[in-house]
Amino acid sequence: MSRLKEKYNKEIKKALLDQFKYKNPMQVPKLERITLNCVTRDCVSNGKLADNIMGDLAQITGQKAVIARAKNSIATFKVREGQALGAYVTLRGKNMYEFLDRLINLSLPRVKDFRGLSPKAFDGRGNYNLGVKEQIMFPEINYDKIDRVRGLGITITTTANTNEEGRALLKEFGMPFKN
Repeated sequence: MSRLKEKYNKEIKKALLDQFKYKNPMQVPKLERITLNCVTRDCVSNGKLADNIMGDLAQITGQKAVIARAKNSIATFKVREGQALGAYVTLRGKNMYEFLDRLINLSLPRVKDFRGLSPKAFDGRGNYNLGVKEQIMFPEINYDKIDRVRGLGITITTTANTNEEGRALLKEFGMPFKN
């Protein structure tokens, strides 16, 4: 079992149960999934870039990425329906906890001038969105083998009903929020 999963079962559940005074232990929020996505405008002119993005995401997560395709044609952006625009990965279960552990303890501390994450990036339902400017912050990525530095979006989806519950859950996991 993952280190963070054990911590959730032994410590975090009890702490949140006491903090929010839930009547039922099943009401305690938990992590549902983590989604990483990278979509770039360069894929419009060069469709092979989606394969490079898939490779980067596969290295970071240890799971095969899926190509993100355009749903509609937009003539002003020169995008056709079904055209590859990037890639995404959805993590659940053991992979999700392992990735969150690496994100908190290895990747975020490697960011230059890191002063903490914004506590305001919640969506109103307890889900947290994080933008990363460079994929090279992950130790799995070899700087010499990438074709280009790209950013990616990370969405942490929880079962929390409010931002306060989601923030408390992620704070208990050790997410470095600013004060």
